[in-house]
Amino acid sequence: MVDAPKPQYDLAIIGAGPVGMTIANLVGPAGLKVLILEQLDRLIDYPRGVGMDDECLRVFQAIGLAEKVLPHTTPHQWMDFHTAKGQAFASIRPQVEMFGWPKRNAFIQPLIDRVLFDGLSRFDNVEVRFGHEMTRFIDRGDRVEVFVRGSEGAEASFEAAYLIGSDGGRSATRKALDIPFEGQTDSTRWLVVDIEKDPVGVPNSILVCDPLRPYVTIALPHGIRRLEFMVKPDETEEEVCSAEGLNRLLSGVLPNPAAARIIRSRVYTHHARLARSFRKGRVFLAGDAAHLMPVWQGQGFNSGIRDANNLAWKLVAVLRGSSGPALLESYEAERRDHARAMISLSTMVGRIFSPTNRLLAAARDIGFGILNRIPPVRDYVVQMRFKPMPRYTEGVIVNDGSAKGKDKDATGRLFIQPRVRRTDGSVVRLDDAIGNCFAIIAWSSDPTLYMDEEARRLWSRLDGRTLVIRPEVELGLGASDIEPGAVLVGDTTLALKDWFAAAQTAVVILRPDRFVAATCRPQEISGVLGKLGQSLCLP
Repeated sequence: MVDAPKPQYDLAIIGAGPVGMTIANLVGPAGLKVLILEQLDRLIDYPRGVGMDDECLRVFQAIGLAEKVLPHTTPHQWMDFHTAKGQAFASIRPQVEMFGWPKRNAFIQPLIDRVLFDGLSRFDNVEVRFGHEMTRFIDRGDRVEVFVRGSEGAEASFEAAYLIGSDGGRSATRKALDIPFEGQTDSTRWLVVDIEKDPVGVPNSILVCDPLRPYVTIALPHGIRRLEFMVKPDETEEEVCSAEGLNRLLSGVLPNPAAARIIRSRVYTHHARLARSFRKGRVFLAGDAAHLMPVWQGQGFNSGIRDANNLAWKLVAVLRGSSGPALLESYEAERRDHARAMISLSTMVGRIFSPTNRLLAAARDIGFGILNRIPPVRDYVVQMRFKPMPRYTEGVIVNDGSAKGKDKDATGRLFIQPRVRRTDGSVVRLDDAIGNCFAIIAWSSDPTLYMDEEARRLWSRLDGRTLVIRPEVELGLGASDIEPGAVLVGDTTLALKDWFAAAQTAVVILRPDRFVAATCRPQEISGVLGKLGQSLCLP
């Protein structure tokens, strides 16, 4: 008797959290057959992450869900740091929108997860199974065999070309791969309390750096208030989460704590951990399965979305056959160092703003008071310039060392996203004028005029798009001097003119994740495209 063939998928994703569902939304339009397995019987319905950055919103824009996400966010969420006496000694209040969205946004995670889940209904090729636990898998070399157990105990198996473990900090996928989760767990614990019908009402967020008991108060969308209190070493979770314990802690913040409508309370421990590897064979780790970081900069959620954005387009290229499997090696090379940098920043911020030693706290308050009198230093903090931005020095980039200087070299950096005007008069964010594809962005001159036949074939094979940027006032003259395949758009804010001038380049080639793969002058386009083809592992 011949065994029935196992169900076949292009991609299996373990965990229906935001990272797994973002990956599925990114690859869904490519027609890949995707299966998401979630051990729970439904989406998690309680608040977790509360901070979303501009890079994350840009990814949600790419999957066509940003406008549905926005109603569940509070844009431009400031964060102030107060002394125990209530005096502000530092602030984070960024107002620029370099990547098309506010840098800091509060959000309600269960509602964002629901938007991501509902977005999957657009794709007949994406399937989600709740109440299904991955029990084990076998990497066969050319495919991965996955074994699952349903909520009723029935066992089954299927095969997938690749497997992604986005199954959280306790990742069964990572453990099955025997990949060490290196780092430390902070001995300090924090009590998180979420309250509906916000009894505080003041917008934004404040970290009260009281050495006796630091606490955070955060205004969330839809009238929800989050309060976080440091738990002392001699306090148990049962004690602080009891009615008496909650009443005691809340009394320092609320005039009538007994009337607070608590959604939930829970004690958390801060972790700073990084998987030694993000990949083994045909299996990848993403999100909390690959890295955990303290909450101080709200980057755990955002770092996972960055993983999704980096990995998804590469999987599409390989599974469609346009790139060789070696392209996937760039995922870890590009993502792991930045995840480490975010962990280091979050750990450092926690040590600065939550010391329980009075002398250290006093020294910090005095130090920041002095620094706030120095405008460049104050602006460095206020505008969040301390945040490490992803910068790829290896992977899918073309860097021939010809840049004028390290600071001016745009290769490997995330490209800006100002608003541009189309020839029909509509004004849109730059990414919406491009589409989710490779793109050549050129100032004034159309570089496709200089492409040789081989370069044209490669650009066509990548399904790339070319945008020529000119000052908005030139749009009325038409585009007789650019090729029919190129698109002319107007620089409404002159942000693009300033960017190209500062970078001292005229042409950039963008990857689908909006990172700059290469820069050049118009007459160099053919040679640079040839090198890009090599970095993309084109067969």
